[in-house]
Amino acid sequence: MMSDPSETYELSIERHIDASPAHVWEIMTERMAEWWCPKPWTVELVEMDRRPGGRSAMIMRGPNGEAMPQEGIYLAYEPGRRFAFTDAVTADLKPARPFMIGIFEIEADGDGTLYRACARHWTEEAMKQHAEMGFEQGWGAVADQLKALCEA
Repeated sequence: MMSDPSETYELSIERHIDASPAHVWEIMTERMAEWWCPKPWTVELVEMDRRPGGRSAMIMRGPNGEAMPQEGIYLAYEPGRRFAFTDAVTADLKPARPFMIGIFEIEADGDGTLYRACARHWTEEAMKQHAEMGFEQGWGAVADQLKALCEA
């Protein structure tokens, strides 16, 4: 449960990308494996059922053989605008240990696109833990990788 229902306990990253929203969306969704993890980590997309309630499953792999399975569901999927997922529920509607809701949004920004990614947490403690795990560095690297792909 949230400690304070009025608080979102949010961490976020923004980038301006010099590419059209349509192009950014295409890269975000069709080339996810190329930008999702900070290098040298990679991601294996197990299933991306891009609809509310659809399964979101992947395995993040580290350079030393680490494997971090991620299992959850999409909460929202609005083509060309945003998608959101959580690890609080699995695709077969089993409760899981919740960590966050991830929201990835784009919008037109002058001649380019504003990309925004945020992680919302149930508690302040979880938010602080995510920050201490390197949220800004990790999600910033991912945003920079997406930006580079879109601007290439």
